[in-house]
Amino acid sequence: MDNNIIVSLKDIVVDFDEETILNGLSLDIHDKEFVTLLGPSGCGKTTTLRIIGGFLSPKSGNVFFDGKEITHLPPYKRQVNTVFQKYALFSHLNVFENVAFGLRLQKLPDREIKSRVLEMLEIVGLRDFARRDTTTLSGGQQQRVAIARALVNHPKVLLLDEPLGALDLKLRKEMQTELKRIQQALNITFIYVTHDQEEALTMSDTVVVMKGGVIQQIGTPQDIYNEPVNAFVADFIGESNILDGIMVRDFLVEFSGVQFSCVDKGFAPNELVNVVIRPEDIEVVPAIQGRLSGVVKSVVFKGVHYEITVEQGGFDWIIHSTQKQNVGELIGLNIGPEEIHIMKRMRD
Repeated sequence: MDNNIIVSLKDIVVDFDEETILNGLSLDIHDKEFVTLLGPSGCGKTTTLRIIGGFLSPKSGNVFFDGKEITHLPPYKRQVNTVFQKYALFSHLNVFENVAFGLRLQKLPDREIKSRVLEMLEIVGLRDFARRDTTTLSGGQQQRVAIARALVNHPKVLLLDEPLGALDLKLRKEMQTELKRIQQALNITFIYVTHDQEEALTMSDTVVVMKGGVIQQIGTPQDIYNEPVNAFVADFIGESNILDGIMVRDFLVEFSGVQFSCVDKGFAPNELVNVVIRPEDIEVVPAIQGRLSGVVKSVVFKGVHYEITVEQGGFDWIIHSTQKQNVGELIGLNIGPEEIHIMKRMRD
């Protein structure tokens, strides 16, 4: 086993009431990595987290930690701690005592408890709040107390189950940056669950995209966004235009009635494919200069760009452009070879 792998799941099967939740899932997670399990509700990401934490036993398969099998080891014997969406802070204890709780259970000396708690409160930016009542804290501050409480026991892996779900958008953004900073400061493995694509792309070293209990793709945020392996991943990770096409031959695809050069190869001649094109990768030009042309149906200002819907041959294209267009106008669309991503045709 790779020395750098801290958690390894092998052929994990989980089912509830005869419904398969995880279907032979295998996953290796490397030490000191920020890994995000990303997917829609019901895809199995929280179940995967619970398997790693020991809160759930698989029907079959094995869990390894640092090369040792821990499939049936209870949670308290694992070098893993969990932060849930509901922080479950003790309202009768102040911030310091909430963080110290696990250390007191271990009957550690007071001096060590104080040192470790204050160190952790420093890392999460709450050292001045040690004596504060947790009920007087904001959602973001309560979140930090929960993280400090989970980290003060020095786990090798921290599991986070949609921990920012209860926060408003501005606070979520701040906490995304904060969590990444904490992970880098402590140099430990974070395994994070979310259905928020932007959150996953912002914070992660590695993103694991899941659907229906099966891993669809594992990669860096850049890989997942720029080189999705199938139309599901492309559509889930940000907006995409997904069209039916025909791979005429290597490096030549036909869609919307026009043949385009592309950089893909290895498909059968005239194989039916899905074509994926990101909204920001389409160049808007005068109608006469476009390989495709269509009529502008709607224009919405998004702050950084305009989101333009263009009807062309019965398909509604989504385009992101810094140039405003007028509804009802005929415009041209050009797409370069590098901007066209070819996938196996989806069968759902």
